[in-house]
Amino acid sequence: MSKMTSETSKIGWRFKNTYIRLPKIMLTKLSPVPVKSPKLVIINDEYSKELGLNLSIINNDILSSMFAGNLLPIGSEPIAQAYAGHQFGYFTMLGDGRAVIIGEHLAKNNTRVDIQFKGSGITPYSRNADGRAALGPMLREYIISEAMHALNIPTSRSLAVVKTGENVIRETFLPGAILTRVASSHIRVGTFQYVAMRNDIKTLKKLLDYTIKRHYPELKNNINPALSLLKAVIEKQIELVVNWMRVGFIHGVMNTDNMTISGETIDYGPCAFMDNYDPKTVFSSIDYHGRYAYGNQPDIINWNLLRFAETLIPLINKREDKAVEIIKDTFNKFTKVYKESWLNMMRKKLGLFGEKNEDENLINQLLSWMSQNN
Repeated sequence: MSKMTSETSKIGWRFKNTYIRLPKIMLTKLSPVPVKSPKLVIINDEYSKELGLNLSIINNDILSSMFAGNLLPIGSEPIAQAYAGHQFGYFTMLGDGRAVIIGEHLAKNNTRVDIQFKGSGITPYSRNADGRAALGPMLREYIISEAMHALNIPTSRSLAVVKTGENVIRETFLPGAILTRVASSHIRVGTFQYVAMRNDIKTLKKLLDYTIKRHYPELKNNINPALSLLKAVIEKQIELVVNWMRVGFIHGVMNTDNMTISGETIDYGPCAFMDNYDPKTVFSSIDYHGRYAYGNQPDIINWNLLRFAETLIPLINKREDKAVEIIKDTFNKFTKVYKESWLNMMRKKLGLFGEKNEDENLINQLLSWMSQNN
């Protein structure tokens, strides 16, 4: 894999990679698999400037090679992350099966972001898949993630889509593509599950400390950092799902490996914005029982957060029974906090001034009318 020339080093990449320093069980170092004939499809010029990048100084051929992974920026250190996850309720050991994070870039204001290539080829976590992606879904993620950002919803962002010049085989032959995804990190509930399932308390503590340092530095000196992190993530995820409900967004696959600790929406697979109001709407062809239906999203986020809490038990308290008691007490407030946040959002959405006791009934009557009348 070639590193970039001095001509292209002026783009403005500032890699300062930290996740790669975590214990080896957390990741695999590897480069993207080179592609045959990369061709730029779309580039997010406006966002590239926010990231402190000047992509206009190099031609499209070099940009195509860069965003396909054929040429890697100086300072990049590509990795595939290991993680686990509950997929439709069933636990599986997973990992980046078709993506590599090429590094952590420091944007203009020194904000740290992961630069990830999605569809970049086989990794040790591919599980018999081809490690590639089709053009249609990559463009779809580009469009929807940028729409979510414009709607003021925390989300990963999209920087570029490149065609690979190779076909991928799904139900038929489709043009292959690679998406450049940008996120504040790719640390998931499933990342903590992966370490917890290995019963490696030492690595779990390192992951906890790393996550706090990266996303919640204000918690560093708290008496119980693990509990503080849990509470912070609960707060972030409630805010996120209330935002989804605000715009009728259905994630489609709310597995624990698709839930970030940072509180960003990530992994736009079978997702959609609901047209007609129906809380039973699903948007995954394999969601036969409606687990991830629009109306179930608040309950699922609660379930996912409980799985996160389980991973933190040995760090919350040395006595398991005491840690479980603390967690139960923390989650007793979930329903009340979510409902208050949702009600405040709906009041703003409907233009209700102040707060009245009958607001909830009024809102539910409206939603019931909307559902009945399609």
